[in-house]
Amino acid sequence: MTTLDELDDAARWERFVGLQQRMRAVWDMMRLDHDDESVVIVPSVVVDPLSSAGLAQAFEERFLFLLLLLRQPALRMTYVTSTPIKDGIIEYYLALLPGVIPSHARARLTLVSVDDSTSRPLAEKLLERPRLLADIGAGILNRERSHLIAYSTTDRERDLALTLGIPMYGSDPRLSALGTKSGCRRLFAEEGVRHPLGAEGLRDREAVVDAIMSVLAEHPGTASMIVKLNDGVAGNGNATVDLRGVGGDRRALVAERVAVLELESPTLTRDEYWERFARDGGIVEERVTGTELRSPSVQLRVLPDGQVELLSTHDQLLGGPSGQRYVGCTFPADPAYSRLISGPAEVIGRRLAAEGVLGRFAVDFVVVRDDAGEWEAHAIELNLRKGGTTHPFLTLQFLTDGRYDGPSGRFLTSTGAERHLVATDHLESPALRALRVGDLFDAVARHRLHFDQSRETGVVFHMISCLTELGRVGLTAVGSTPDEAMDLFRRAEQILLTEATAAGRASELPA
Repeated sequence: MTTLDELDDAARWERFVGLQQRMRAVWDMMRLDHDDESVVIVPSVVVDPLSSAGLAQAFEERFLFLLLLLRQPALRMTYVTSTPIKDGIIEYYLALLPGVIPSHARARLTLVSVDDSTSRPLAEKLLERPRLLADIGAGILNRERSHLIAYSTTDRERDLALTLGIPMYGSDPRLSALGTKSGCRRLFAEEGVRHPLGAEGLRDREAVVDAIMSVLAEHPGTASMIVKLNDGVAGNGNATVDLRGVGGDRRALVAERVAVLELESPTLTRDEYWERFARDGGIVEERVTGTELRSPSVQLRVLPDGQVELLSTHDQLLGGPSGQRYVGCTFPADPAYSRLISGPAEVIGRRLAAEGVLGRFAVDFVVVRDDAGEWEAHAIELNLRKGGTTHPFLTLQFLTDGRYDGPSGRFLTSTGAERHLVATDHLESPALRALRVGDLFDAVARHRLHFDQSRETGVVFHMISCLTELGRVGLTAVGSTPDEAMDLFRRAEQILLTEATAAGRASELPA
């Protein structure tokens, strides 16, 4: 085990860079069925401090699809969460493993709970518990064949990697500025990737007004603009400024509209929003419009040898007050524009590889269709982390041993069959609180919603632990066609709501 107490920050970075250089050798040895190959998973996420501890735990469990890695017969895995995971949930995932005896996989899985239900990041909790980290480290058989998988990469995850003495499959946290809203706008401009008019590096309301005035001078008819916090996630850091009827030179009226901007976040007040804007910075950009508008995303990864790999394209499903909050996705994206977005995304990927980025990332776009029926793409965000489209795609990939074919925009299983998915983290209703985890699995069995290994279609649930507390669960529906995947999704949603309603009635007291 490595002790960090005597290392200053500069020494930690120097040691981390050296540790990361081992990642290529670790990667090359993966899947060779060495008896001492292992992975440590720390799905540390940052959630709204006002959120419940149950939601934080559910987001940590959202990455339980990684248990499907245990299909590799010699791999050992340590999976860390804030509080213990119910046995039934673990059994559910292990039962999905193709061609693997679940008990054999379970014997190679070590579950570690910090026993801390606060909403603080999991990595922070771990670093406060050196004895627990020592126990995790003692379970690593060979550090030359082990690595750390984290949700995102910050100084905390860096220190975890150093303490455990294993490299992290993720980027140097010092590159995180590239993934902020300001950083990615600069990167898009430098790489010649089309993106909306606007300005970055802003810190206060007056700067936002100035930026809007500049856009109005160029496009007087702009109807609305979007203000974004630099580190906003899933659209919750966005706010809309209504500019209808403002014109090109009415600064006082623009300032009035900025003062009453409409927030996407249901928990922030305008005063709190501007406090965060002053602290973290942000951008303002024109809201792209057209006769038809969609919000696709491209996933890529940079491998340890520097190669850039196109992984997938998705169409995002959006909600919230003005349709900017991420609630789910369909995969693959419409082939009418999948190459239109994957091309510039690969340009961004090559730049990130040159900067030293490692691991998965996603580029979000807005595509609009003009009167002539032609699609036009605008890059809007870069996420240097795993995101809401990561777990549905990898679930499908692990279950089918398939791959995304970039030229055709299709996902093909190992047998060449086409597959599609619809996924959400937001199947939610107060009625769902009537269901226990066992009730969910009972409904899955009775209504034959479980993923069918022979047909390679069906439904996989995630974020299961927050069902009773929050009335929320996630799911990925896999079908042979887009319509079949959507039908499965809607059927699963309807079945759960019907079961929840029935469970609620059963609990009523007799007259």
